[in-house]
Amino acid sequence: MEEKQVESKRTSGMAVASLVLGICALVLFWIPWLGFLLGILAIIFGGLALSQIRKEPSLGGQGMAVAGLVCGIIGIAIWLILIISIGLLIFWA
Repeated sequence: MEEKQVESKRTSGMAVASLVLGICALVLFWIPWLGFLLGILAIIFGGLALSQIRKEPSLGGQGMAVAGLVCGIIGIAIWLILIISIGLLIFWA
């Protein structure tokens, strides 16, 4: 019976941070400036994690970094829509 050896990769800490910050940006977008700040940080950490993963093949977590980037972008987009909507409501009221 042959045993398959699975090569374990270390997960990039920046990828994990990007994913956590991106999810927090999605959940906390309604708090003034917090969702925006968390989204920006998720995008920064995601980009840094992807470049770090490309440079070091022993690192894993590319999916988490991409997910953090996407969540950060969506969180910022939702935040902007909320701010613009509130501004229009105040302007037209």
